[in-house]
Amino acid sequence: MSKPSSEVDNQGTPYLRLSALIEQAKTSAASALPVLGLVYPCDALSMEAAANIHLQGIARVVLLGPQDRMNRAAEAAGIDLSAFECVHADTAAPESAAACATQWAREGRLTALMKGSLHTDELMSAVVNRDTGLRTDKRISHAFVFDLPRYHKLLALADCVVNIAPDLKTKRDVLGNAVTLLQKLGIAEPKVAIVAAVESVNPAIPATLDAQELVQQSKNGAWPGALVEGPFGFDNAFSAQAARLKGMNSQVAGDADLMLMPDLNAGNMLYKSFVYVGGGECAGLVLGAQVPIVLTSRADSLLARTASVALATLASRTH
Repeated sequence: MSKPSSEVDNQGTPYLRLSALIEQAKTSAASALPVLGLVYPCDALSMEAAANIHLQGIARVVLLGPQDRMNRAAEAAGIDLSAFECVHADTAAPESAAACATQWAREGRLTALMKGSLHTDELMSAVVNRDTGLRTDKRISHAFVFDLPRYHKLLALADCVVNIAPDLKTKRDVLGNAVTLLQKLGIAEPKVAIVAAVESVNPAIPATLDAQELVQQSKNGAWPGALVEGPFGFDNAFSAQAARLKGMNSQVAGDADLMLMPDLNAGNMLYKSFVYVGGGECAGLVLGAQVPIVLTSRADSLLARTASVALATLASRTH
């Protein structure tokens, strides 16, 4: 999940939409400050992220990890730990911090989690544990929200990280998780483009059959408020002009809030193309667990980390 560290696009323009997302989270936090559990913050980058989140006023940060390692990380980053509540894990093992964090989340003491310096699988193993984790009746999935220089609003992609080859049932949950997220961002009627290799239903391309079924489920009321269309080729999902040239009559083409990808291969390649070729920046979130989860990469920019936490705090709202 590596991304360039630049916080501006290749024309030098700030990512104003992600910045607005952060401001939205600040406004929301002013009435009820969310509690973010930063799991195993045992390097300087994690501590710097904690300090920035605290400074921004997006969430109250609780640090969960081994005392000595957190102390060393804070010293390396020049961070005063007295500003944070610290929960000391039973052992120095990352799994101990992850287990502690999931317990606190289950008990309602944390409204979101953020990965520190432990490996993703060490955190997610605790999250998906059937006995002690944070599973719900929904499939766990991931969504990115992109600020793209050549698109007129934030654009979400799902799923580019978690579900490798989703079947129809899984895609239903991925779509539902992402629609709920967008609605919590204030997009009451998200426009959803279901993307495949082609824009016509072809029995030889299963993703187009899934798209046809998901559109029908939407018409039957599966996702109230959402407008779901597909299948789309990427070109006519992203560009209304491309759709018109192909004779498509669509309310979603060129104005999608969410693109539902056919599988992880397509989603991951498009996400990285948005960043490395398109000059975009994004916030990302694991959805479908009892609390939203921010998975960070060492290559993430400070803007991406902060915007992802903003996304998590907005997603954790109960209203």
